[in-house]
Amino acid sequence: MSSDDQNDRVFKALSAAIRRDILDALKDRPQTTGALCARFPALDRCTVMQHLKVLEGADLVIAKREGRERWNHLNPLPIKQIYDRWIGAYAGRAVEMLDRLKTDLEG
Repeated sequence: MSSDDQNDRVFKALSAAIRRDILDALKDRPQTTGALCARFPALDRCTVMQHLKVLEGADLVIAKREGRERWNHLNPLPIKQIYDRWIGAYAGRAVEMLDRLKTDLEG
């Protein structure tokens, strides 16, 4: 799979608010699928599983089975790669521009 295909999957996964909410829920610690379902009572188990499948396809969630439980772990690396490629460079330039503006205004 090419890097662009992987980026497309990450952006697609992050495009849905509920999937971002699921990632936020996994930020502090891994959770079972049952715990995630309990956290989002407006969604049925099947819907939560579908969202988790999209997140797994983007490599944002890694699922591990322990007995009868399925533990979902956040994998932040794809988000960091997106940040490094798209956001970091732009943020650096924006800070430089703000610094120049401040210097020009003060000078």
